[in-house]
Amino acid sequence: MKAYVFPGQGAQFTGMGKDLYDNVPLAKELFERADAILGFRITDIMFAGSADELKQTKVTQPAVFLHSVIMAKALGDAFKPEMVAGHSLGEFSALVAAGALSFEDGLTLVSKRAQAMQKACELNPSTMAAIIALPDEKVEEICASVDGVVVAANYNCPGQLVISGSNEAIDAACAKATEAGAKRALKLSVGGAFHSPLMEPARVELEAAIQAAPFKAPICPVYQNVDALPHTNPDEIRTNLIAQLTAPVRWTQIVRNMIADGATSFTELGPGSVLQGLIKKIDKTVECESKQSL
Repeated sequence: MKAYVFPGQGAQFTGMGKDLYDNVPLAKELFERADAILGFRITDIMFAGSADELKQTKVTQPAVFLHSVIMAKALGDAFKPEMVAGHSLGEFSALVAAGALSFEDGLTLVSKRAQAMQKACELNPSTMAAIIALPDEKVEEICASVDGVVVAANYNCPGQLVISGSNEAIDAACAKATEAGAKRALKLSVGGAFHSPLMEPARVELEAAIQAAPFKAPICPVYQNVDALPHTNPDEIRTNLIAQLTAPVRWTQIVRNMIADGATSFTELGPGSVLQGLIKKIDKTVECESKQSL
């Protein structure tokens, strides 16, 4: 079975999507529609902006979403997913690619999500850190033992768990992880504590917009971040999407569940090849590729 996966924030690069814009009329039309919806020329930043301009959350999230979704649409009839999933922000790309949300509604929600997360970051100075080469259970135990807010946020692959929380709690957890034998406890250059309770103001702000958006049944199951399970019911999809902002991304479990349910090949659509690398670490035997252009 053919599975498609969609990357999240952090996969962006200058020049992303430009060859699609230049060579695929449908892609050009969608990029220009996106500029109009967002009210600024995101295409200028994607195609020729600096790394710093691309790194702004209000730009990064719509940019990664656009590259992924437009790539799926540019494939036309060749895009025949039997299951889809996306990492964090990528879940929105997966839902639009699988027909659960329209392009316009998906982009509008992603833009609102980015702005709400930016505000939540400014409200609570916070960060994230990658803990390398410790069992997930040990990292969870360390988080539970630290004062303040720090939680497991991204279960990326065995031996790579990203934690999220207040600056002080992250520092304390990193120190404990190093003592416990972690190969690395590396603070990430992100704007805040994504997928943690500190994103609650963003979750509240986004909930009304998600509730109001028209969702349909997708053309194939969407494996969602919150529970790593396949969903086709629009109400369940909506509920899980709201919960996603403050809950961990269960990527390791998603990939394992997709393989258990029959996935034999994975194609990553959009910028970078981060997910391809993670999938290979979760299961070396599965076929994997990434596509950024036609």
